[in-house]
Amino acid sequence: MKIYCGTDIIEIARIKKSIEELGDRFLKKIYTEKEIQYCESKKNQKYQHYAARFAAKEAVFKAISEKTPTIDWKSIEVENDKTGKPHIILHNKEFESIEISISHCKEFAVAYAVAIL
Repeated sequence: MKIYCGTDIIEIARIKKSIEELGDRFLKKIYTEKEIQYCESKKNQKYQHYAARFAAKEAVFKAISEKTPTIDWKSIEVENDKTGKPHIILHNKEFESIEISISHCKEFAVAYAVAIL
């Protein structure tokens, strides 16, 4: 068993600017339909949720890139369980387990990922 980890932090304003300037082109490149629906349901806080998912995908990529260097954005999907806890769906099933922690405030979103192979 080997443990891999990754972390990422992003400015929410950067994600907001990308969405406002590039619109669907940006959203459809980075996020799955489920992720877009989830973030859009958050109304005034949607950019925080988009940024948190972006950070989560980056953290997962950093954790697994040594073993899966060609993975794309939408192969890493962030969902929430019934209690609201986020978890990762990796559409490339090489890893036994990937755990994620996400947080955001007014200006930043951060994520930490741990993957077990």
